[in-house]
Amino acid sequence: MELYSGPINRLIDELAALPGIGEKSASRLAFHLINMPKGKVERLANTIVEAKEKVCYCRECYTLTDKELCPVCSSDKRDHSMIMVVENSRDLAAYEKTGKYPGVYHVLHGAISPMLGIGPGDIRLKELLERLQDDSVKEVIIATNSSLEGETTAMYISKLIKPTGVKVTRIASGVPVGGDLECIDEVTLLRALEGRTEL
Repeated sequence: MELYSGPINRLIDELAALPGIGEKSASRLAFHLINMPKGKVERLANTIVEAKEKVCYCRECYTLTDKELCPVCSSDKRDHSMIMVVENSRDLAAYEKTGKYPGVYHVLHGAISPMLGIGPGDIRLKELLERLQDDSVKEVIIATNSSLEGETTAMYISKLIKPTGVKVTRIASGVPVGGDLECIDEVTLLRALEGRTEL
């Protein structure tokens, strides 16, 4: 037997389908949204639709942006000879919060995971190699997560890049094994960056 009417159940189901939202949280959010003033709900809905329509990938690093180039790639104050490779845009944001990384990024949008059927062709590795055709790139910092998939991806990238003569480094320990970069505090991220080692 359904507890609520069709629209409420559909709203709960849609919210529960979001990552990290369970049935209880979805119910709480649904009732919160229903009790919000109509204008606020419409503003939220319009903001979601606008983001979906306008957000795209940066032409250079593939992070999410609403312009052809993201603010980092378009900045002439950044060191474009240093590229940090991260798994997703949330990891990029985590390093940007430290305010200490001077280079640019490359977002893979995933990690190699044979168990999940994700191979090198399923992430943005080809685009990274294309960026390295530019002789101005001197160092690639691999900042994938310290999980099995992240380590596999790091080793694969290292083997691809080393023959090009570009220096390849890996962020240092300090990031716990199995930890996601987006959940780690800025001090730990900064120590990991400063203590990176060559692969």
